[in-house]
Amino acid sequence: MIALSVVVPLYREADSVAELTERLGHVLDAIGEPAEIVLVDDGSSDGTWAAIARACARDPRVVGVRLTRNYGQTAALQAGFRESRGEIVIAMDGDLQHRPEEIPRFLECMRQGEYDLVSGWRRDRKDALRRTLPSRVANRLARWLSGVPIHDFGTTFKAYRRFVVDHLELFGEMHRFVPIVASAVTTRIGEVPIVQDRRKHGRSSYSLGRTLRVAFDLLTVTLLQRFVARPLHGFGLIGLAAGGSGVAILGGLTIQKYVHGVEFARHTYLFLLGVLLAILAVQMLALGLVTELVSRVYQAASGRPFYRVRERIGEASLPANREKP
Repeated sequence: MIALSVVVPLYREADSVAELTERLGHVLDAIGEPAEIVLVDDGSSDGTWAAIARACARDPRVVGVRLTRNYGQTAALQAGFRESRGEIVIAMDGDLQHRPEEIPRFLECMRQGEYDLVSGWRRDRKDALRRTLPSRVANRLARWLSGVPIHDFGTTFKAYRRFVVDHLELFGEMHRFVPIVASAVTTRIGEVPIVQDRRKHGRSSYSLGRTLRVAFDLLTVTLLQRFVARPLHGFGLIGLAAGGSGVAILGGLTIQKYVHGVEFARHTYLFLLGVLLAILAVQMLALGLVTELVSRVYQAASGRPFYRVRERIGEASLPANREKP
């Protein structure tokens, strides 16, 4: 049995692999539990894969996974999760900004607080303002939209229990919002402050153009987590708001006409706005009903319920994924 897996997505990090695996090895030796280090080469064009191969030769706990091309950090992280075998999975970046020596703090926090997911919190970031400012805005927005009470969604440095990892489905840039995705599985999410060092090698692949993609992914993951099981609730709220506003406007204009003798022609734009809002309300309700039907069809076809079983007690021979006859 593997007690701990450390998953590290790598892209053009050839110069960091040797120091990273050496430091991880010392940390795992001190922990003293069966462990593995899963290094995922996300289609690097430098010597990253050769460095991983040398690390595997030095330490039998190191496992290398090479993707056929560069798919992005989310896909690399998902691949590492799939290949890992540990009951607890630690994910971290491979650029040495995350300190392997902080892994025991994640484990201690997880065990003391009985958390299923512990996220790192970069209190004092060493990045430029062009990175930290959008991150702060995104974190506040994510916290407000999702209701997950943590400060730092974007860091890869996190600890997961096995059943959380097994139920994660990540797409796009959703590795930045794993706590939101995981909130569909568990609400036992904790946070531990971490120190983020400056990069020792290479350059960050961050660009301002990514900010817009991250914003779209935040909207997508929030809507999916909150309304995938009840889409009519989301569209219905929009429809009711639009319909209520439209009825209020048209009602007011009607009172103006028949009580005060004011013709609709004097408030043409307001009248048109009321009609448009009423039409929008009908469309939102219809779209909600259609989406509700699609959601039911998808659920029936996939065979996956909208709930997850944490554990069972009694009848130990009954697998968790098979119903009792």
